[in-house]
Amino acid sequence: MAAPVDKSARPWSEEATSIAVRLARIEGLVARVAALEAKNAALRARVGMLEAENAALKADNAALREKLERPPKTPDNSGTPPSRGHKANGAAEAGRKSAAEAGRKSKVHAGAHRPLHPEPTRRREVLVERCPHCRAALAAASQAPLQAYDRIDIPRITPDVTRVTLYGGTCPCCHGRFKAAPPAGLEPGSPFGPNLRALVLYLRFGQAIPFARLARLLSDLFGLSVSEGALASMLADSAPAFALQASDIRRHLLSGTVLQSDETSVRVGNRTFWAWVFHHGDSACFAIRPSRGKAVVAAFLGDVRPAFWVSDRLGAQMAGRPRSTRSASPTCCATSGTPATPATTLWPPGS
Repeated sequence: MAAPVDKSARPWSEEATSIAVRLARIEGLVARVAALEAKNAALRARVGMLEAENAALKADNAALREKLERPPKTPDNSGTPPSRGHKANGAAEAGRKSAAEAGRKSKVHAGAHRPLHPEPTRRREVLVERCPHCRAALAAASQAPLQAYDRIDIPRITPDVTRVTLYGGTCPCCHGRFKAAPPAGLEPGSPFGPNLRALVLYLRFGQAIPFARLARLLSDLFGLSVSEGALASMLADSAPAFALQASDIRRHLLSGTVLQSDETSVRVGNRTFWAWVFHHGDSACFAIRPSRGKAVVAAFLGDVRPAFWVSDRLGAQMAGRPRSTRSASPTCCATSGTPATPATTLWPPGS
């Protein structure tokens, strides 16, 4: 026989299930609301960023519009050089002239011409053989010069090559071997003469032409084939002559009472060297050294100390300061810069 069923417990169970379902739905809605609020906060932050970016773009746009509305820079209202200023065409300039100015005759330029060469290479006197009107012979007629002008050109430049052949043989008397002595100035060695060497030095140092272009220039202009190594050898062979001249300039500088010095960096190959200058008046000595130390100043001065040494406050430059004749701390007189940190100092004697 089946057990009796309590019908009063069913409504309670169904009600509990309904409450659990509702609570689950409420929790789901709460989670969804939280997600939407987070998404809303992210969108609000993005809107703020976009508003800030929009404000910056508006400011840039306003600045550009203001710049566009400004008048163009000209030599009259800015530091633009006159060579970059706009120049109107001649017709436009003439169109702006008033009627009175247009009717007035413009001033005629006096003109200029190249003066005739004082010593022309050759002269050509051209006489008229027949009258251009009646074709009569003018051999007996007197003619005067009416116009003279020069035609200047450069002749074809070719190398001046001197082939030296030294003869020799055997003496028929003593059977000793002999050979002719080379002429003075045409001794064996480098085939390049002094004029060519001087031209190479001038083009290399006076015009700063690199080796490759210098070799090509000699080939194109003179038909002379000279390798870059030969050019370097010419420069190296000239070093003693330049050293002699530099020694004379140094001796002249050290004999004076005032000496000025400065240094700056310079690239030699792929390394940083220092270009030193010691100068006064019309004389100057330059030295390229790998060091910025006081040894460079000491090597140039030797045992000499000028009465006045003008330089900046670099420690290496202090090596040129006149030797102190008393134990007091040295004093300096600022010639430029501020009193606290002078850029250039003048060391008087005995300081």
